[in-house]
Order: sequence, then structure tokens, then C-alpha cells
Amino acid sequence: QVQLVESGGGLVQAGGSLRLSCAASGRTFSSYVMGWFRQAPGKERDYVAAINWGGGRTYYADSVKGRFIISRDNAKNTVYLQMDSLKPEDTAVYYCAAASKGWGPPQPYEYNTWGQGTQVTVSS
Repeated sequence: QVQLVESGGGLVQAGGSLRLSCAASGRTFSSYVMGWFRQAPGKERDYVAAINWGGGRTYYADSVKGRFIISRDNAKNTVYLQMDSLKPEDTAVYYCAAASKGWGPPQPYEYNTWGQGTQVTVSS
């Protein structure tokens, strides 16, 4: 089972960009579907994006389509979330997660390993 550590969060003005990284331990990273989620204060956790093992298939929530890009580098055991044109409503704690199942993409409950989260704050 992998362990996940997110980084790259911070404070940015609306319209700006951030790139989140999620480093995974373990030699089986490439066998996992990886996802990004976010949770704002007082709200449920939202499914943001997902990517399959080889990176050829992706999923995006409607709210981030055209602004966020998920990618992965299996040689570096890392998944990324490039976030452009950020809006105040993107403010949340962002989590990466791993699912040991086939592409569908996985449903949120199918992710069985989670990182600790990284805070993203977008000021207006």
C-alpha cells in the first residue's frame, strides 16, 4: 500500500496559478488510479480530478474543467494538479488519494489511501 504526501498549497490571488504535488511511497504507484479531492470549511469533500495508471485517461469535475490539469510521473511516483485561473471558490484543503481498482473513474468511496491534505487559499 502506498503512502501519500501532498505539497504545493498556499495563498494566491484570484486568476493566479498553483501546482500541487503528491508524492507516493512504494514500488506499486503505477498500478494505482490517482485522484484529487478538496474540502472547504463546512462543506462535503468534492471529487476534483482523477487519472488512470498510464495517464491516458482523466476525469474532471465540471467546476474545474478547462482550468485544472491532472498528470502523473510514474518514474517519480508523483501525481500533480496544475491549477490555473484560480477563483476564491477553489479555496479548500486539497487531498490526493489512491484507488487500487480499474478505471471508471473510481467512485470516491473506492479510494482507500489518502494524504494529509494541503491548504489552498485564493483571495479575491
